[in-house]
Amino acid sequence: MIQIGNSMKKQLRKKKSAPTKQSTLDANRAIDLVVALMKIPGPSCHEEKMVEQVRRRLTAAGIPASAITTDNAHKKSPAGGTTGNLIVKLPGTIRAPRRMLMAHLDTVPLCVGCRPIQRGDSFVSGNPRTALGADNRSGVAAILNAILEIQRGKLPHPPLTFLFTIQEELGLFGSRFVNASKLGKPKLAWNWDGRGPQRITHAAIGGRTLSIQFHGIASHAGGAADRGVSALTLAGLAIQDLVSGGWHGEFLRGGKVGTCNLATIHGGDATNVVTDRVDIEGECRSFDRRLLDRIAREVERACQRAVRSTKNCRGQRGSVTFQTDIEYEPFTIPKNAASVQAAEAAIRSFGMKPELLTTQGALDANWLNARGIPVATLGAGQVAGHSLSERLDIEQFLTGCEVALRLATVPDLAA
Repeated sequence: MIQIGNSMKKQLRKKKSAPTKQSTLDANRAIDLVVALMKIPGPSCHEEKMVEQVRRRLTAAGIPASAITTDNAHKKSPAGGTTGNLIVKLPGTIRAPRRMLMAHLDTVPLCVGCRPIQRGDSFVSGNPRTALGADNRSGVAAILNAILEIQRGKLPHPPLTFLFTIQEELGLFGSRFVNASKLGKPKLAWNWDGRGPQRITHAAIGGRTLSIQFHGIASHAGGAADRGVSALTLAGLAIQDLVSGGWHGEFLRGGKVGTCNLATIHGGDATNVVTDRVDIEGECRSFDRRLLDRIAREVERACQRAVRSTKNCRGQRGSVTFQTDIEYEPFTIPKNAASVQAAEAAIRSFGMKPELLTTQGALDANWLNARGIPVATLGAGQVAGHSLSERLDIEQFLTGCEVALRLATVPDLAA
């Protein structure tokens, strides 16, 4: 068991004795759980040890093996991987719509080798070369703790689904390719992946990838330059077109904000050859799906105009290959939606003021909302993720656990 400092013990005793609604949280047990999970390596595509650990704890607590499944999301993912999403479905002991709690299992590679230690009111990595992995082991611990407390205390609960996703850090592939038929059609849902337990992310931006290949005509850059069509020239003309037309960087169209960034460019092999191929990779983002599609069309049109405007001495032109793919869909859950209002009520029950947020990053909630499941995202104490200064705020983590347990068990969430 993790030894907690005296000052933190006083805070935990105060937390356990504070009047809350149907809280059975054992703070020390929750902390032991998250520390154990942070020690387990599990970067994207290699979550099998985390799946094994979660499954082992569930079966030890009495969850029947038939209630625990994995899907084949990793087989659909372009990254491959060793395991699919882990899904736990429990029948309800009270009549109410099914609820879903979810968190992602993977960490960024920087977390491999973490040794969690307590420093003041936080946990940090004792290995100076690694991040902590609170993103998102704090979320996994929050929802896993809820299942374990329900089992230990035989707490009444509605039908529940717990979704532990893979490959979130790599591109949301677990949630993108989740087998939704295994989830049981939840009517309310929450994702734990953030810091403050009082924060509710109810909207997130969407993104499209942009892949462009300009094909020129190679020729000797000294003796036959006029016979060539430079792919680099085509790329430059297209980029200038986008910039002058206001379609690169950040912009406003029809009252909606969008961004476009052509980020990487590669091409050419020698200075004495007219460049015959240039590859460009980029992205566009917006909260509006129609604007996302419009941005991608404008980029493609600029590329085609560049090709049409340039030819060699023989009247030959180059060509362009353009491809765009949905990276993640935008979503906005109305403020009066059941998932949002329930989260607000749970947060208020612990003496906090809910904060409704939007984010310009992507979450697993993007893909679940795209599938018609209204997922709001909450926090469980992770701070400065993806960095060597990452830490887990203990007090915020414990409150995140309490919120998760309340959302999983309280019959009347609005009360």
